[in-house]
Amino acid sequence: MSPDRQDQPADVVCVGETMAVLSPPDARPLAGQSALGLGIGGAESNVACGLAGLGHRAAWLSRVGDDPFGRRILAELGARGVDVSAVQTDPDRPTGVYFKDPGPDGTRTHYYRRGSAATRMGPELAAHPALHRARVLHLSGVAAALSDSCVRLLEALLAGPRGPLVSFDVNHRPALWRDGDAARDLLALARAADIVFVGRDEAEALWGTARPDDIAALLAPAPLVVVKDAEHGATSYAEGKRTFVPSLPTKVVEPVGAGDAFAAGYLAGVLEDRDERSRLRLGHLAAAAALRTRDDVPAMPPRTETDRFLALDDDAWAAAAPR
Repeated sequence: MSPDRQDQPADVVCVGETMAVLSPPDARPLAGQSALGLGIGGAESNVACGLAGLGHRAAWLSRVGDDPFGRRILAELGARGVDVSAVQTDPDRPTGVYFKDPGPDGTRTHYYRRGSAATRMGPELAAHPALHRARVLHLSGVAAALSDSCVRLLEALLAGPRGPLVSFDVNHRPALWRDGDAARDLLALARAADIVFVGRDEAEALWGTARPDDIAALLAPAPLVVVKDAEHGATSYAEGKRTFVPSLPTKVVEPVGAGDAFAAGYLAGVLEDRDERSRLRLGHLAAAAALRTRDDVPAMPPRTETDRFLALDDDAWAAAAPR
């Protein structure tokens, strides 16, 4: 982050775990690899990086271990323009790690995060001053799956009188949930948020609700709901108005991180006071950038490109494909 922005409050603070990511250099399965690349990845910090890449002040709040992985995370996020000054270093617990395993049916992920430093986040963190100076606070269901204390933290951030807008991405990761409480807990958290992101497929898996209109009704009283439907498009529900924008035709290299990029693009539109159509288009443009790379954190499209796409009429948008 540039020196002239360090003393300014973040536009968005994202709270959650980030891990070291070990992945093959190509699309072959993990078991056949002799060398792996080291990167970083985490749903909430991915959103922070996307927002920074789109020109907004973003901060990430979490805990990391006092180890090389934790230092790598802080260095890389800082280099991407994310404020990490509020991150706590835990001397006793490690930074989480996960592995990517490409295969013919897609990429599987193998997590090694139980007992990590981030699982010790708790409701006391809700008092941190950085959380109350931002315009938007972004959370996700991934953090809710980490530990009981993390659930209490999210509940504390979603309860009581509102300061910043609270954005919540349902982000259901079945492998992380220790019991059958995911559907109940994620529904309660989503209903308490100001802005909710949810995939149509995950809503069907969690709650047996497949139609976007029914999903929005289920999540009431959340005032703004965005239902993502993969390659088909995304629909927002705000103040009684339904807005649908189709996805851009995009070659998919790997889908990991696309949902986080979409949230970053949409929230950039919120910060810029754009209308719903433009917010959804920014989300699609950011998601398309993520789909075209194996990196968890893609380079965001330049604003000259996003402005050009935002100016298209509906027919031209539906036929367009980013480079």
